[in-house]
Amino acid sequence: MPQIKHAQIRFRIIDRCLRNHFKPYPTKSELREACEEALFGSMDGAHICDSTIEKDMFNMKMEHDAPIRYSKRHGGYYYEDSSYTINDIPLSEEDLEAIKFAAYTLSQFREVDLFKQFGQAIDKIVNRVAVSGNPNDQLDKHVQFETAFSSEGQEWLPPLLSAVHQGKTVEFSYASYRSSVSKKRTVLPLFLKEYRNRWYVICQDLDKQDIMTYALDRISELTISDKIVQERIPFDAEAYFRHAIGISVINTNEPDVIRFRTDAVAGKYIQSQPFHLSQQVVKEDDSSILFEMQVIITEELIRNLLSFGGELLVLEPSHLKETMAERVTAMKMNYEL
Repeated sequence: MPQIKHAQIRFRIIDRCLRNHFKPYPTKSELREACEEALFGSMDGAHICDSTIEKDMFNMKMEHDAPIRYSKRHGGYYYEDSSYTINDIPLSEEDLEAIKFAAYTLSQFREVDLFKQFGQAIDKIVNRVAVSGNPNDQLDKHVQFETAFSSEGQEWLPPLLSAVHQGKTVEFSYASYRSSVSKKRTVLPLFLKEYRNRWYVICQDLDKQDIMTYALDRISELTISDKIVQERIPFDAEAYFRHAIGISVINTNEPDVIRFRTDAVAGKYIQSQPFHLSQQVVKEDDSSILFEMQVIITEELIRNLLSFGGELLVLEPSHLKETMAERVTAMKMNYEL
């Protein structure tokens, strides 16, 4: 990749570091390490030197009026205007080519085991870049991507991920939808999971001594603690979510065998986007399709099944069928005139 394209990517990495409120005042060496790790996967200085970062910051000031300053008190760099971000500056053709190169390089790793869990995210990046051939095009007039209406809670991702890596506990206030009253929680973060554009942290709650799930958009006043956890609950994310749909997991040894029938059209939709990896077709004819899957019965499962209305009928197990009937009866009562 031409050096100018590398520079444009480094500018945005430096910008991100300078705006990181959880690790303020990065040093020149820390900026170099962040750039080298992002571009080359190493931090030993073999590809980028400190003088390169000095030139980058100078060029950011000259080309983009970046208000970069050095703090003698803190021994690192910062933005004098805390609201500034280079991301507000429109991408040039060279910027776009640099991002295209990075996106398509990333796409080469989508089948590597380490990155498989990020496959859909990688595809979204590649597709977005692919259709953005001209930065001056008004893309939104021709293509609409799925986006989240709210990004609340995403500011907690860096400190939580850091806590997961370092095995540190965190403390935060949490307000559930049921009570709406904030309560202090002390947890050991174990895993971060996104579901329907919302992030969750799966953790060992030190008060309840159980694996709990908390939505990041309901967290406030988060701080990393040095409290040591003496007895850790064993956790395997793959095993934990193996029989789950969505984010909810009920502590149970065995999943239920779910059987449901759909009409032919709804069945084709469900075949193209299965509810779960265990889903399979048991029987199919011209008018209907019989499905079976092994999952834990959760609220997410019930709502997914209900979303198909009268096109889907749950057959087994009987207790799920009864729950579905109760929900349908309640819906019918809501619409009685």
